[in-house]
Amino acid sequence: MTTLEALPDAWTVWSDGDDGRLVLAYRPDVFDGDAFPAACLPTLYLTHGKRTRRPGQNPTSTAGTADWYVTFYLEPDVSLNETNRFPTRDAALERALELAQAFDDGEIDYRGLYQVPREQYFERLDELTGREA
Repeated sequence: MTTLEALPDAWTVWSDGDDGRLVLAYRPDVFDGDAFPAACLPTLYLTHGKRTRRPGQNPTSTAGTADWYVTFYLEPDVSLNETNRFPTRDAALERALELAQAFDDGEIDYRGLYQVPREQYFERLDELTGREA
């Protein structure tokens, strides 16, 4: 069974719901609204049923839904474009931890996810993740 003990130190458990939902936040000490807007906080969501940002699109009931999803947001309208659907929470948690580690190691090309470059933000993320620009 996968546990949160493998979570890199730069990530924080932001929320761990009784229903299995989990929210992981990257360096909330940096993305605190002063140095960077809180909306830019890189966040991983593990949810039972697909998570969407559109009202009415994410039913509150997950009855009959066996799938777990992992979604990685760099900010509200910028996410990693990959389907992360899993048959079990444990499999989804394993993938969330892999993504957390890959991001922390500078292995995710977040620059390619933005339509409008944010150079100062990218430079700071590069610094935090040890990634070469």
